[in-house]
Amino acid sequence: MSAIRVVITDDSQLARDVLRNILTRDGDIEIVGEATNGREAVELARRLAPQLITMDLNMPVMDGLSAIEEIMHTKGVPILVVSDRSDAETAYRALDVGALEVMQKPTLDDEDAQRLLARVRLLSGVAVITRLRRRPTSVMPVVAINAPPVCHPTMPKAFQRIVAIACSTGGPQALAHLLSKLPANFPAPVVIAQHISHGFIEGMAHWLASLCSMPVRVAQHGEPLKPGCIYLSPSETNLHVTPNHRLKLQQGPDNALYHPSCDALLTSVANVYGPEAIGVILTGMGRDGVNGVRAIHLAGGSTFAQNEASSVIYGMNQEAVNAGVIQHIVALDELPDRLIHESSGQRASSWMQPL
Repeated sequence: MSAIRVVITDDSQLARDVLRNILTRDGDIEIVGEATNGREAVELARRLAPQLITMDLNMPVMDGLSAIEEIMHTKGVPILVVSDRSDAETAYRALDVGALEVMQKPTLDDEDAQRLLARVRLLSGVAVITRLRRRPTSVMPVVAINAPPVCHPTMPKAFQRIVAIACSTGGPQALAHLLSKLPANFPAPVVIAQHISHGFIEGMAHWLASLCSMPVRVAQHGEPLKPGCIYLSPSETNLHVTPNHRLKLQQGPDNALYHPSCDALLTSVANVYGPEAIGVILTGMGRDGVNGVRAIHLAGGSTFAQNEASSVIYGMNQEAVNAGVIQHIVALDELPDRLIHESSGQRASSWMQPL
């Protein structure tokens, strides 16, 4: 098998040295070029036809965001954003223009190295398409994440259903597509566990808030669940719901493979809300979320999975489908309407509908 051809882009010599050291250690990845700014990355992408580009964001001459747009408008290449936490919000804007995933710059620590290697090997095989240039659009105001969500005061459990979403690789893009199509008066709270690098959740929340009619916030321990609000689990702790309809943040095991745990969130939603729960598994690799959506299914709730054709990685969702715990296999474009219908109390009657 030929080596995976990778271009590294970073204006820091030290950062490039670390990435090169990690990516070449096993012999299955070849560094075919190194760029010190976005303009060089665009040229190397055109000339070398790599299978993946790692992209920093804050660089001279041309920044990473502009480089990603240019590359994806000329000849699409899988792009992994490798950036500092301080660039978290810009990093998620990079997903909007074509990057596949975001992760923090690694150290030479073995756990960091293995995480980077796994991402590069996985994403290098993802088929991406060249994008048309977008017309300029007005930017929606961003809801402050630390401010209380803009929801009407409610009595405890002022909702009939609750939506719990699990996702990993490709999840931010899928969430942006899904959540931006839900109305401001959506009748259920939405709780989300998205696998994410530590320190990037606030940036993701700000980015999603700029796209959505519903307020988006990072979950806070003890806050009440309210309909028409979107709550993201921090990566450092697992998100749970409690019988008194509040959010609880709980430290996961030290050896946990996934941050945060999708199983932890979906299982707690099943335990508290039973048949009122709506479980959704979107794109992502691994099996996290399968046990949680099984719990929702066994409790009488509704279960949905994003279909293969619309997934960046058909992994977590495929595992759930194969486990027989998914009632509705749905294309991403169809999912908003299905959730609006389901959350309004109108239970869908179809079983295993591939779209």
